[in-house]
Amino acid sequence: MSSIPDLAISRRIRRTPFTERVEKLGVKRYSIVNHTLLPKAFQRSIEDDYWHLRKHVQLWDVSCQRQVEIRGPDAAKLVQWMTPRDLRKAKIGQCLYITLIDQNAGIINDPILLKLEEDHFWLSIADSDVLLWAKGLSLGRGLDVTVNEPDVSPLAVQGPKAEILMEKVFGPSVRKIGFFQFDTVDFNRNSLKVSRSGYSKQGGFEIYLNKSSLGNDLWDTLWEAGQEFNVAPGYPNLVERVEGGLLSYGNEMTRSNNPFECNLDQYCCLDGSIDYIGREALQRISENGPIQRIRGVIFEGEPAPVCASPWPIIANGKNVGHTTTVVWSLQLKANLSLAMIESEFWDAGQRVIVETPDGIRRNGTVVEFPLSII
Repeated sequence: MSSIPDLAISRRIRRTPFTERVEKLGVKRYSIVNHTLLPKAFQRSIEDDYWHLRKHVQLWDVSCQRQVEIRGPDAAKLVQWMTPRDLRKAKIGQCLYITLIDQNAGIINDPILLKLEEDHFWLSIADSDVLLWAKGLSLGRGLDVTVNEPDVSPLAVQGPKAEILMEKVFGPSVRKIGFFQFDTVDFNRNSLKVSRSGYSKQGGFEIYLNKSSLGNDLWDTLWEAGQEFNVAPGYPNLVERVEGGLLSYGNEMTRSNNPFECNLDQYCCLDGSIDYIGREALQRISENGPIQRIRGVIFEGEPAPVCASPWPIIANGKNVGHTTTVVWSLQLKANLSLAMIESEFWDAGQRVIVETPDGIRRNGTVVEFPLSII
């Protein structure tokens, strides 16, 4: 069995305010997102981590979710120009899932937007260089804004015991934070933004640490308070993500995909009442209909081999799509894939064949997410 190569760390790859703590807790593997370390494995197996996440509470260093701060008199205008989602009714204290698209309606990123003030926004981004995109757009249009990356590093608290841990540390006010809403809490005489959000279906919060020097103190406080709740270090669990139908930029979507292909129709305003980059292209795609969409595929056999490359999906003797992410579902006890599938074959119940890298063709069925069985 081949070993996993070591990752050479340099100043181009950023450590985080929590890296020292996750290393002491035995992080075994990193990924790189937005030029920043993202823990991807600890001492437990992915299966043990999965069940722990579903039963207890975990701390995730997700500092790689960098914030692009847009502030100034034209901030709302710039943010709206970047996304097809209608932001006119967005309220201060609200988080909104949005897509950023280019002139061809290709997805640049799918961040969470936090509206801090009427003229002040954070884009909590997935893995692409939105900072430079936003700076270029603001300069090109001559907008009165500043675009920066502030000293903000999210720490996620995820799992069914997340709320009781957060209440123990920050007080009962955190229970009043609604889903995809945020508020402020005090920590060491410092005001932190806390949202009820996170990259799992198990519930939880994200703490936006705005002072890197407090990283160890914040981690230690949550860690010590969480001992009675069986707290553990964690990371976005791949199996739980796919079972929950959560999309990953760079896997399920890239700039070659538009929002309709990713089932994000509800986040696109098409009535012409707002102006944004790629509006005409998106309207054309809507009129003609997307040629493919993200679906799920359950397929038979032993756990499929781990592979980063897409696998062909075949129906009626022809290639009709490809896998984007494949896991062994611990709920279904079967192989489960998110997959991009052509329109003629994307209906639930469609029989397909998944061709795995080991040369074996496996029978499968198209399903829609979220799966009711999960």
